[in-house]
Amino acid sequence: MALNLPDSIRRALWAATESLRDRNLPVSWVRPEGIHMTLKFLGDTDDERLPSLSAALHRAAAGTRPLPLALQGFGAFPDVARLRVLWVGVEAEPALELLQHALEREFATLGFPTEARPFRPHITLGRAKRDAKPAAFGGLEPTLEALQFSETVVVESVDLMSSTLGPRGATYDVQHGERLS
Repeated sequence: MALNLPDSIRRALWAATESLRDRNLPVSWVRPEGIHMTLKFLGDTDDERLPSLSAALHRAAAGTRPLPLALQGFGAFPDVARLRVLWVGVEAEPALELLQHALEREFATLGFPTEARPFRPHITLGRAKRDAKPAAFGGLEPTLEALQFSETVVVESVDLMSSTLGPRGATYDVQHGERLS
């Protein structure tokens, strides 16, 4: 499940992080058209489950109003010294957290395990390559701190997404969307 951003925000975020990509880090970057906020990752699922997944998404999103997402601040999981993921932060609004918890609850009833880690709203920009050495990320913290990006966008739907891995990275497609109203 994901919150998709308008193309203008995706392009602005891509432009704001150009200096980060210019460092030639051992990172697989999310292409601009793939930038989104994941709320719940399901993994491989069979196409015949789409009706039950769509119904669970409908139940989880019921009563949720359009969500303002305030994007700002950059960081790394678990941290810069042991980088696995580079991200832009998303302010943890109560309505966003309630939606994410509703998704966890509804999809648990379908056999999807709940996330063991606490919810930390973010948008993944890139993932360290498997063979990346920690030394490759030396001096990255000041670069992250120097990046300037602050935008608020209102998202009006939550989407059930599929991803297809290819030679240029993942391609994402909306399988079902629930309008927030």
